[in-house]
Order: sequence, then C-alpha cells, then structure tokens
Amino acid sequence: METVVISKREYERLKRLEEIDMELLSELIEGFKDIREGRLKQWD
Repeated sequence: METVVISKREYERLKRLEEIDMELLSELIEGFKDIREGRLKQWD
C-alpha cells in the first residue's frame, strides 16, 4: 500500500465530495425504483 500526503483542507474537500456522491447515488437508485414501479409524471 502506498501513502499519499495531502493537506487537511484537501482531505476535508474530498470527504464532502464523497458524501455528495453517496447522496446522489441514493437519489438515483430511488428514481430508478420509481420508474420501475411506474411512478412517473409528464414534463410540460
């Protein structure tokens, strides 16, 4: 395993991005479930 040194600021930024990515993934999964179950609305 290699070790990489980054600043605390960069580490915290990457952790926030990871949280956002996980939230987005959860929302996408819920959206696909809605589509599969036919819960859709038409866009105007």
